[in-house]
Amino acid sequence: MDDKTLLSLVTAKAEEWLKGNYDAETKAEVQKMLESEDKTQLIDAFYKDLEFGTGGLRGIMGAGTNRMNIYTVGAATQGLSNYLLKEYAGRNGIKVVVGHDCRNNSRKFAEMTANILSANGIKVYLFESLRPTPEVSYAIRKLGCKSGVMITASHNPKEYNGYKVYWEDGAQVLAPHDRNIIAEVNRIKGIEEIKFEGNKDLIKIIGKEMDMAFIEEVKKLVLSPEAIARHKDLKMVYTPLHGTGITLVPPTLEAIGFTNVIHVPEQDVISGDFPTVASPNPEDQAALDLAIKKAIETDAEIVMATDPDGDRIGTAIRDAEGDFMLLNGNQAMLIFLYYLITRRKELNKLTGKDYVVKTIVSTELVSPIAKRYGVEMFDCYTGFKWIASIIRKNEGLKQFIGGGEESYGFLAGDFVRDKDSVSACALFAEIAAWAKDNGKTMYELLQDIYIEYGYSKEVNISLVKKGKEGADEIEAMMKEYRCNPFKTLAGSPVILMKDFVALEAIDFINNEHIALEMPTTSNVLQFFTEDNTKLSIRPSGTEPKIKYYIEVHGTANSRDEIAEAEKKAIDKINAIRNELNI
Repeated sequence: MDDKTLLSLVTAKAEEWLKGNYDAETKAEVQKMLESEDKTQLIDAFYKDLEFGTGGLRGIMGAGTNRMNIYTVGAATQGLSNYLLKEYAGRNGIKVVVGHDCRNNSRKFAEMTANILSANGIKVYLFESLRPTPEVSYAIRKLGCKSGVMITASHNPKEYNGYKVYWEDGAQVLAPHDRNIIAEVNRIKGIEEIKFEGNKDLIKIIGKEMDMAFIEEVKKLVLSPEAIARHKDLKMVYTPLHGTGITLVPPTLEAIGFTNVIHVPEQDVISGDFPTVASPNPEDQAALDLAIKKAIETDAEIVMATDPDGDRIGTAIRDAEGDFMLLNGNQAMLIFLYYLITRRKELNKLTGKDYVVKTIVSTELVSPIAKRYGVEMFDCYTGFKWIASIIRKNEGLKQFIGGGEESYGFLAGDFVRDKDSVSACALFAEIAAWAKDNGKTMYELLQDIYIEYGYSKEVNISLVKKGKEGADEIEAMMKEYRCNPFKTLAGSPVILMKDFVALEAIDFINNEHIALEMPTTSNVLQFFTEDNTKLSIRPSGTEPKIKYYIEVHGTANSRDEIAEAEKKAIDKINAIRNELNI
């Protein structure tokens, strides 16, 4: 489509909004875009409809069909309402939880969502103010609801907002419900089909009581209360990065016994503008700069940060020289699972039916730890909905210990069915106290895991490929990797390839094809070498990127040898990057 045709189409769509039954503020914004000489904003706002995907909506806020606004959110909610009424036809008392984060317009979207649901005869539990995503997941199960909605764009830039849909198990929707909700949303052809006028009698405000119930569940997860009591004054810095974590993380840390939680006052300020960070993402080192500065000033031992909707955790610990280093998601997950498994063993709390879960792109070092203690390990696709799916399938049959992913998400208890930074912060602080009780720093604990189970280093690289040309290039790259698989990586022979589109693994040593048991297909390729290197490649599902996950392994027999193991690992990673030209 040429530029002139595209501009003609978006102009026509925008003019329909000027004629339609839209509010004055929206019409004024559309008029401004139409009158502007630069048509970039107009085109981006109207060139397509904001797609309701398998997880819900996410996009830039503003007027237009490709924007997050009361009308696109309204259509999503009406579609969800229609599906709930069909799916549970003939049943009384359909209930839904609605929560939101700190972002601009989040409260407005949450209240509107509650109004539309209630206008359709659905009972709504609306949180009184911002709350973390894991508390919404918990409340769904606690209140016996059929669904839930969380208004959040997670760690995206401030211009964004989003709409995440949960099902009755407290997890994000999976098939067939995801596809069926999408179909209902796509059937909404105009705003006149959206029931905006709420029924106040069907909306109940919830808050403090749910907070207290959630905190009580976290307290049940504590395995080392004596260590916490002995080190209750352990200095820790916590920042919510202007988001929802401020409502639950500090009171939870206090409830399990810690008395010296140090705040970053300017980041306790709730704000959708995220004024102190370029990006409210705990994966970005800069997001933790103020917290680390505070930790240096106060001589704190650990730093914890949560993202705006309080589901992911970033951490920093002191290294051998006493300087702060950020743990990546794999390292944090490794510490979490090592502690949960070994501590349960010490306390005779392993049942013989215990299991942990990780995503396929996360560190393989979890496997030997689980194996040593007879704990089953499940691999799943990226995204916590897949971890939640495994928990649901094993409910009542096996004991869930913990699950995590390399992208800074972890879950320690199954009362939540999404990643949970609240219980993760409590667990991280507990591990710090336990390590101290055993005469170790957190850094020494990590080193000792490497000594006992082998050293690993993981690096993630994303290549941005924008537009249709970029999408075509990514598709061609994945086809090339499949048709001409790597024979070696950094000099080590590739012995196994897994293709999650074909759901097939190829054992190159024995020339065997092995079926992969997964719930559905996914555009992911993995290559495993003789020296235990793992390369995972996948296009991003939400951004114009192709992602590479490189994991290499080595050995260290003492803490003194870890530096050399790291140097060799970095050299190997750089060699692989050169081979891949990334």
